[in-house]
Amino acid sequence: MQIVFQDPFGSLSPRLSIGQIVAEGLKIHGMGGNEDEREAMIIAALEEVGLDPESRHRYPHEFSGGQRQRIAIARAMVLKPRFVVLDEPSSALDMSVQAQIVDLLRDLQQRHNLAYLFISHDLKVVRALADEVIVMRNGQVVEQGSAEQIFDAPEAAYTQALMKAAFELEAVEGVVAT
Repeated sequence: MQIVFQDPFGSLSPRLSIGQIVAEGLKIHGMGGNEDEREAMIIAALEEVGLDPESRHRYPHEFSGGQRQRIAIARAMVLKPRFVVLDEPSSALDMSVQAQIVDLLRDLQQRHNLAYLFISHDLKVVRALADEVIVMRNGQVVEQGSAEQIFDAPEAAYTQALMKAAFELEAVEGVVAT
């Protein structure tokens, strides 16, 4: 299991190079054998998320927000997880970069047969990624079901209001965007 946090800049150590950041989990978990094998795994992980492996000697502040999120994804993927928690991974990104990250996550999910727990307030992104959805309010489950059922025929009043607010851009009393 691995996690990708909402704020890649805050979750990447500014004191470590990108290569060191991606290698950290390999060292902690004793994966990758020797230094050359670990380096090959780092290069493969960076390539898989669409980053130039030569950039592994640079530091997080030298990258854009979308590139930093790709680094965070590479850090998670290098450990070959089966399950990845994605905590608002696209919320700090502009729309075009957000779409690229969503496409990357979908591709990685299919390629590695990953299970995701995707936490998000952005229902458009949830709709693009989710097979199953759980709607929560104040820490309580309001509704759960297939993405198709939740998005196309929500039963709970709160879920209906969320869908209207997200897709019809209609102000709905009692639903506050956060």
